[in-house]
Amino acid sequence: MSLETKVALVTGAGVGIGEATCRGLAAAGALVVVSDIDQVAGNRVADDLNKGGYQAVFMRLDVCDEAQWREVVADIVARFGSLHILINNAGIANICGVEDETLAGWRKTNTINSDAVFLGTREAIRVMKESGGSIVNVSSIEGIVGDPMLPAYNASKGAVRAFTKSVALYCADKGYPIRVNSMHPGYVATPLVSGALSRLSDSDAEAFTQRVLASIPMGRMAEATEIAKGIVFLASDDASYMTGSELIMDGGYTAR
Repeated sequence: MSLETKVALVTGAGVGIGEATCRGLAAAGALVVVSDIDQVAGNRVADDLNKGGYQAVFMRLDVCDEAQWREVVADIVARFGSLHILINNAGIANICGVEDETLAGWRKTNTINSDAVFLGTREAIRVMKESGGSIVNVSSIEGIVGDPMLPAYNASKGAVRAFTKSVALYCADKGYPIRVNSMHPGYVATPLVSGALSRLSDSDAEAFTQRVLASIPMGRMAEATEIAKGIVFLASDDASYMTGSELIMDGGYTAR
């Protein structure tokens, strides 16, 4: 999956799936723009890639800020000539039942997980519609099935799933050479999961973890690098006949 000459932007790239995706894209030959609201984490990833002989730069991006999206994409085009790949990966999760979720928490989750995907996708299309490109929106299996303790996350990731299909059809109807697909990871051993669990009591966290593991036929959570391989595939020309598709990588969770 050669991505030489390609310029890729990854959001939420400082840790977890985002970091692993940056490494996968760089290994395939892409120049990677590592973006995150956390400058320390983002710079660490970019510096590490550069030390490894790859091409990477860090650009701070608050994915909820419309103006910052415009500035970052404009900067990428000005510095590197184009943007070929966008990975909308940034996200958060809060584990709680619907009765305990707050409106503020609901809005925060949906703003970061869903609204930001809209902002990034719209901005990328504006610069890709002439030269072409690939957009991968990281949804989740929780955008396909429900979980009693993830109401806001379910809603936000379901929105990403449907939005991706809408935009893929829009680009095809317009004749834009842009493919738009969604990635649906199952449970992954990342700071997103561990951070959500850390906000629960020890007993609740253990119960949630055991319930999840019991629902995964392969009996374990994924590693971020495993999910990154699927994202790199969708971004590459090896997926040239895929648009509006959803790639599920969940250890069999949704097969039951």
